[in-house]
Amino acid sequence: MQWRLSYRADALGAALADRHYSRQQVGARQFVPPGACLVLLAPGALWVTTWPRAEYVQHAWAGAWLCSIFRNEGATLSSVLIREAIAATRWRWPAVPALGMVSFVNPAAVRHKRDPGRCFRRAGFRVAGTTKERGFIALQLLESEMPPAEAPLEARRALPWDAV
Repeated sequence: MQWRLSYRADALGAALADRHYSRQQVGARQFVPPGACLVLLAPGALWVTTWPRAEYVQHAWAGAWLCSIFRNEGATLSSVLIREAIAATRWRWPAVPALGMVSFVNPAAVRHKRDPGRCFRRAGFRVAGTTKERGFIALQLLESEMPPAEAPLEARRALPWDAV
């Protein structure tokens, strides 16, 4: 496990998020949408799992965990980091939703390659369709393909919100 717990306004996470194509407001202190989240940092990498309430979701995978952002500028293979982040997500929320986890890839915004989202595919995700509105590729990982739960590094350390 290379990930450690972080939070939605971590300065290191915000800097990595600023370089991701999905960033809506570059320079903003917070980089995670509202709601339940798990923010993880590894050397040169950022991962955010969100679990949006199904009634607020406008895509076909309502209720699934969502990889809101994954950015890897480090030396570790992205597919390895993805599998570890999923294990940490299972540690955080042991009850996996029926639709598992999804991630959306904008093929026009990533480096051109034969199969956009290759690192997710190598981590076990399968193409589940495309979004109606923007045509993003939906990649899905069901519980049966997920690694077992594993705590991130420093899982017991106090985080900024613990003091409140």
